[in-house]
Amino acid sequence: MKQAEVLAKLQEVFDGIFLEKVAAKPELSAADVEEWDSLMQISLVIAVEQKFRVRFRVGEVEAARNLGEFADLIAKRMEP
Repeated sequence: MKQAEVLAKLQEVFDGIFLEKVAAKPELSAADVEEWDSLMQISLVIAVEQKFRVRFRVGEVEAARNLGEFADLIAKRMEP
């Protein structure tokens, strides 16, 4: 799965979690979204794991500096 495809599915997750509209763009980071705090981060990771049927190791998600890197991580996890 390519980054653009992952971002499109992430948009669906964002639409279900955030109250305000947040566009899932590669350069987006938690610092750009007021309601994206540590509790929201946990909710997002759980929703992403369910949506994409993947699991992350401790520290993997935190290492991603922006949504593009997170999308790449998701795509990597989905590889056979």
